[in-house]
Amino acid sequence: MIGPLNHVGVAVPDIEKALTFYRDVLGATDCTEPKVLEPQGVKFAFVNLPSGQVELIEPYGEKSPIIKFLEKNPKGGQHHICFEVEDIHDAKALMEKRGMRVLGEPRIGAHGTPVVFLHPGDAGGVLIELMESH
Repeated sequence: MIGPLNHVGVAVPDIEKALTFYRDVLGATDCTEPKVLEPQGVKFAFVNLPSGQVELIEPYGEKSPIIKFLEKNPKGGQHHICFEVEDIHDAKALMEKRGMRVLGEPRIGAHGTPVVFLHPGDAGGVLIELMESH
């Protein structure tokens, strides 16, 4: 069921500062401009790499789920990993059948395709995003 690794999500307190680091220190040459995904409470940008992406996510709004993460990790850090799946509804049903806690219903993610998250308590402490491949 699991497809390719799509991206690693990194929570950051300042997305512009993080982009500067990826460009100026690590030498990334293909970074997207930050955009807001209001329904998920994040501002995001992608660092495009030959083997995938790093998704930088900054809290947006007072109810952003990233706020609590940054309270525990003030400098930021790895927030989630994202795998592609062919059909998000089939993947959600299969994960639930296998005893995973799926966090909510499928919703549109930063790539413009449906996503769901699996509870880290059921996944070795890692927040896993499943994204319908486009």
